[in-house]
Amino acid sequence: MHHVFVKKEQLTKEGKVLRITGEDFHHIVRVLRMKEGEELTASVLAEYAAREEKAAAEYRFGIEEITEDSLICRLRFVKEESRELPAQITLLQCLPKSDKMELIVQKAVELGVHEVIPVSARRSVVRLEDKKAEAKRGRWQKIAEAAAMQSKRGIIPEIRPVQSVKDAIAAVAAYDLKLIPYELAAYEGMNRAQDAEGEARSAMNRTRELMQGIRAGQRIAVFIGPEGGFEEAEVEQAKEAGFHAITLGKRILRTETAGPAVLAWLMFLLEE
Repeated sequence: MHHVFVKKEQLTKEGKVLRITGEDFHHIVRVLRMKEGEELTASVLAEYAAREEKAAAEYRFGIEEITEDSLICRLRFVKEESRELPAQITLLQCLPKSDKMELIVQKAVELGVHEVIPVSARRSVVRLEDKKAEAKRGRWQKIAEAAAMQSKRGIIPEIRPVQSVKDAIAAVAAYDLKLIPYELAAYEGMNRAQDAEGEARSAMNRTRELMQGIRAGQRIAVFIGPEGGFEEAEVEQAKEAGFHAITLGKRILRTETAGPAVLAWLMFLLEE
């Protein structure tokens, strides 16, 4: 069933009638070729602080009339159950090469992320000037909206402007839990007498314990490095700000794989 995001001003008659115009109208009528009598679902957006948007429920509408430039839909019922995770997750994603960020944004939104902060790290191959960065952000935001519609999210996650490592860390300073997957996390503090394989197992156990402690209502940040990995100084900077270095196992994951891997783990732990 097709899903759309609408604003309160599109609703009339105490919220029982919905008028759809513009791109949504074109897509529903010209592309999907939906007819009178068919149903669609909608999330009603309400603006609040920091340009974020959220919706409390999913509305089921029936298409009542199709005019030259609009759809008139009537409310059939309201589904109060939220599709959102019970915790707010922010993905801090270092800029990858090529169009990988588009895939990362799409999958992160499908997996329930609340917002994405693109980060320019020291080893990031891509360097975006302000004008180009804003154009890219617009593209990423459209991908986030499309992914939110496809997965029937209650919100459209925000893609923030590109930030430095320092500013990105500061943006999540007050979060309850901050995670940074790091390929050397398994060997931190290891001395020559320790067994590398045993230490890797211990690091995985520590990571599991940390993840199992996650609770509903928390704000969680996940910081993913670029293709070349974080510089040690950046990891230390993050750890000093309260980030926990975690391991994702023995294999080295690509930057476009690591984020969705962590988000999928969090989604599994948080789904009710």
